[in-house]
Amino acid sequence: MWLLHETHAVRGETEDAFDALLRDNWIPRVAETAGARVAYVLRHAHGTGHSYRLVTLTALEGAAAYEALAASVARGPLREVAVQLDALRHDVEAKLLEPLPWSPLQRFDFAAVPPAGADHDLTLYMEDTVWPREGKLEEYVEKSGAHYAREMAGHESRGHAMLQVQGGFRTVFGSGRRREIVLWQKVLDPRLVLGLLTREVPAELAKPGTWMHDALALRDQWQSRLLRTTRWSPLA
Repeated sequence: MWLLHETHAVRGETEDAFDALLRDNWIPRVAETAGARVAYVLRHAHGTGHSYRLVTLTALEGAAAYEALAASVARGPLREVAVQLDALRHDVEAKLLEPLPWSPLQRFDFAAVPPAGADHDLTLYMEDTVWPREGKLEEYVEKSGAHYAREMAGHESRGHAMLQVQGGFRTVFGSGRRREIVLWQKVLDPRLVLGLLTREVPAELAKPGTWMHDALALRDQWQSRLLRTTRWSPLA
């Protein structure tokens, strides 16, 4: 399985029109491509970064589904809708992701992904994009599963977790920066996010043996984004 990860820089005055076109035209038309479904549509939470950013995650069964989707956008049924979306945004950045060996999410049940927008409560996610040090990519892939994912699961089992790790991904070769990892985490308790913003990291969470400390040998650069599903995102 691959994920097509797109960040749309939407023109502020056309946000409602962009939403409607994406929801009513783009998502159903993508579902007409075998092995392709728009799974998530998320909004960059206000106050946490650039304005009017929308993130879409499109699930693809593999290279053949991606090729078919790309052909549809270039010269097929999706071409006109893509042009219409372009007129409502400043730009769009895209990359292809594949699951890490330890990722809880390895593939989607495509039959369970609605082919059109849904109606559900909003869900908050934290997306961490990590850039391991040169020569440390494969070690980071291994240890992020053996250490970070295990540490986070331990917090959850004890009932005081802020995040639940739902997926870990890397860029597909040739589709973006080679040394890039994306961690996909559901926010379980939004109240704990406030503590993250208003106080320093407690010493016990950054001592030797914790991921915050030990991972510094592998990376010290990452970007966190708070993303909130739209009410009409196919999946919550």
